[in-house]
Amino acid sequence: MSNTTTHPKLGELPSTAICGNDISSSVLYVSALAIAFAGQYAWITLLTVSFVLFLFRKIYGEVVGAIPLNGGAYNALLNTTSKSMASVAATLTILSYMATAVISANEAMHYFHHLVTALPIIGATIVLLVLFAALTIGGIKESSVVAIGIFVFHLVSLALLAVVIGYFLIVNGLDIFWQNQAEPLSSGGVGKAIFFGFAASMLGVSGFESSANFVEEQEVGVFPKTLRNMWVIVSIINPLMAVFALALFSVPVLQSDAYQNTLLIEMANQVGGKWLAGVIAIDAVLVLSGAVLTSFVGVTGLLERMTLDRILPQFFLEKNRRGSAYRIIIVFLLLCISVLVITQGNVKLLAGVYTISFLSVMALFGIGNILLKVKRASLPRPEKAAWLSVFLAVGAVLTALYGNLRMETKEGLPSNFTVFLEYFVPFIVGVAIMLNRTLLLKVALKVIQALFLPVQRFVEKTNARILATINTINNQEFVFFTKGENIALLNKVMLYIRDNEHTHRIKIVRVLNDGESMPSNMANEIDFLDREYPEIKIDFVVEKGVFSPQLIRELSQKWKIPINFMFIGSPTEKFPYRVEELGGVRLII
Repeated sequence: MSNTTTHPKLGELPSTAICGNDISSSVLYVSALAIAFAGQYAWITLLTVSFVLFLFRKIYGEVVGAIPLNGGAYNALLNTTSKSMASVAATLTILSYMATAVISANEAMHYFHHLVTALPIIGATIVLLVLFAALTIGGIKESSVVAIGIFVFHLVSLALLAVVIGYFLIVNGLDIFWQNQAEPLSSGGVGKAIFFGFAASMLGVSGFESSANFVEEQEVGVFPKTLRNMWVIVSIINPLMAVFALALFSVPVLQSDAYQNTLLIEMANQVGGKWLAGVIAIDAVLVLSGAVLTSFVGVTGLLERMTLDRILPQFFLEKNRRGSAYRIIIVFLLLCISVLVITQGNVKLLAGVYTISFLSVMALFGIGNILLKVKRASLPRPEKAAWLSVFLAVGAVLTALYGNLRMETKEGLPSNFTVFLEYFVPFIVGVAIMLNRTLLLKVALKVIQALFLPVQRFVEKTNARILATINTINNQEFVFFTKGENIALLNKVMLYIRDNEHTHRIKIVRVLNDGESMPSNMANEIDFLDREYPEIKIDFVVEKGVFSPQLIRELSQKWKIPINFMFIGSPTEKFPYRVEELGGVRLII
C-alpha cells in the first residue's frame, strides 16, 4: 500500500535548478560538438537551437497547462491517443534518463580525474550514482537544496569564465575569430556543415523535458517559469561559449579530440591559467552530478505515473515517510549501474541511445500538442502554441533526428540507430508485455489447455476407472458364520477383515436350529461393532436351519457370494463335518 504522505511543493528556484543543471551542463560539450560539425558556423547552429527551444516553450506550456500531471510526453499522448503509444514515449524517456544519468556521472568522474588522477573512474561513477539515488530517496525538497547549490555555483563559474575571457579578448583582440570565419570549410559546404551542426547542437537542450516529468511536485504557476529560465540560460551560454572558443583557438585545434572532451577547461587555462581551469573542472564535476540528480527526479515522476496507470506493477507505488517512491529509485539505480558495468564506461556506446531517445521524446511531445488541439480543443489551458510554431518545432526536431541517424561514427563503433535498438527493443518488449498481460495470460491458458486438456481427460477417465474398480472390489460382501462368539472374538473377526480383505461389507450370520433362541446380548454386540468400525457396513442375519455344507451352498447362491468369501471359527471335535466338505469356507479364528 502506498504512503500518501504529502510533502512541500517546489518553488521557481529549486524547480529551475533541478532541470536547469541538466540542460545547462550541455555547455560542457555542446559547443565543441557543434564546432566539430559546423566549424566556424557553430554559433549560428546554436542560436537556431535556441529559436527551436523558444517554440517548444509554448508547446510544453500548452500541454502541461491543460494536463498538469507528471509524465511529460507520456502524459501528453496518454490523454490524446492510446496507452500503447504513450508507453512508447515513456520508454524513450526512460532510456533518455538512463543514458543521461550514466553519461553525466561518468563524465563528471572523468573531469574529477583531472583533479585526482588516482581516482578509479568506474568505481567512483557507481558511488556517485548511489549517492544521488540516496539523496532522491531522502526527498525531493532535500534534493532541491543540493540542486540549487550546484546550479548557482555553475552559473557563477560560467559568469567568471565569461568575464575573464571578455577581458582577455579586449586586450588581445578578435583576430582569431575573424580568421576562423574566413577559413574555408574542409568539406561538404556551408549547408552540410550547418545541417549536421544543428543536428548535433540539439543535444544542448537535453533536460528541457525534465520539468514536465515532475510538474506535480511544483507550486502552481512555476512550470512555465522553469521553461523560460532554461531557455534564457541555453540561449546565452551555449552560443556565447562557442563564440569565445572560436575567438581563442583555430577551428582545426577545436576539432581535435583533446579539445572536444575538455573544451571549457582548455579555454579557462588559456585565459586564466590553472586556477581558473581548476574552478571549471570542479564546476563540471558538480553540474554533471546535478544532471544525474535531474535524471533520478524526472524518472521517478514518470515511472510513478506509469505505475498509477497500471503499466508497471503496483509494487513500485510504495513510498517512505518523506514521500519518495524509493523502489522506483532503487530499480533505476540498479539499471544504471548494470549499463555502466556492461559498457565499462564507454559513453560513446550510449550516445546513440541518448541522442535518438531524447529527440524522439521532443518530437512526440510536439505531436502530443497537435493531438491535444484536435481531440481536446475544449480543454482549458493557460496558453496556446500557434499551429505554425508547432509544425516548425516538430519539423526541426525531426530534421535533427534525421541528421543524427545519418552521422558517421568512428571506425569500430556501431551506428547510433543500432545501439539505440539494442536498448530500446528489450524495454519496449517489457512494456508491451505489461500492457497486454491479460491477453498474454489468456493465450497462455489456451496453450496450456490445448497441451494438457487431453492429458487431463485421460487422467480423469483413468481415475474414474480406478475408483470404479476399487469400489467393485470393496463392494464384494463377505460372510462370517458365528456360533454366538463373545464380543472379543467378534472383534478379532472385524480386525482380520479390515487388515486382510478389500471390502466395506460383511454379513454376520447366526444359524439357529429348531427350538434354539438368539443370545440376549448378540444384537448389542453387533451394534457396538458397527459403531467401532464405521468404514465397514455390518449386516446381522439370522437363518433358520442346520449349519451344513448344503446350507452354505444355498446361501452362496442366494446372496451371490462365493463360498471362499465365507468364514467360520475353528471347529471343535464335535463338529459333524470335515473342513474340506464345506466347499472352501475359510477359518479365521
